[in-house]
Amino acid sequence: MAPAAPAPALVRERRALLGVLLVAAAGGWVVVLRHAGGGSGHDDMAMGGVDLTMGMGAPLFLAMWMAMMVAMMFPAAAPMVLAFSRSQSRRGERGHPHVPTWVFLAPYLVVWLAFGGLGYLAALGFNRLVGDSAWAMDNVPRIAGALLVAAGLYQLTPLKRRCLTRCRTPLSFMLSYWRDGRRGAVEMGLRHGLFCLGCCWVLFLVLLPLGVMNVAAMVAVAALVLAEKVLPAGERVAAVAAVVLVGYGLVALAVPAALPTAV
Repeated sequence: MAPAAPAPALVRERRALLGVLLVAAAGGWVVVLRHAGGGSGHDDMAMGGVDLTMGMGAPLFLAMWMAMMVAMMFPAAAPMVLAFSRSQSRRGERGHPHVPTWVFLAPYLVVWLAFGGLGYLAALGFNRLVGDSAWAMDNVPRIAGALLVAAGLYQLTPLKRRCLTRCRTPLSFMLSYWRDGRRGAVEMGLRHGLFCLGCCWVLFLVLLPLGVMNVAAMVAVAALVLAEKVLPAGERVAAVAAVVLVGYGLVALAVPAALPTAV
């Protein structure tokens, strides 16, 4: 017997939620592009300074980081968010208590906000390293190349595969980690955020030496994340990306000029 078609109200709700996620992502790209076109940190670099925080204090850096995360990650996270919303809507139709989708989405964002805080600290540390070491200053492209190699190798690890599998299969995630109530939704959102972070954290770390607001690098990472998580051949995309990342990283180690960086 074929499964029953979803009710028209449920279809409209899903479409509205998808629209909200995509509009939020588009808004994130607008914020990032405007900042990338006129950030004060670019002037510091043009004068020979080194500042991977682009002259931003922690609050502004984290605000821009979250705009970047919304822009890059909401399209890839949409299937999981929609699966949670659909499950809660069906519970409501059966007369059971249901939880708003934002309760699931908010802790997902908290995970990326915490990672952004670590990224800010890493940027400060890198600034100090480059400022205190002429060798580091001269070898930033090689450092970035080594990070590309690390990102490529990470693509092939069991942890990456496990996290990617969970992100690619919303129904399996819901069946494995479902928890009732608001507290349960928070736990599920945190778990999904951690799986998502486990998929992508090295790729975002690479953005530090390339430039956190490097639009070309951001588009490449966002496209890779979306392809890995949404396309039917996503796991093969991840494997191909591993070869490309390692290959480009090795080229940058041998020929630093092949990899433009933010420094």
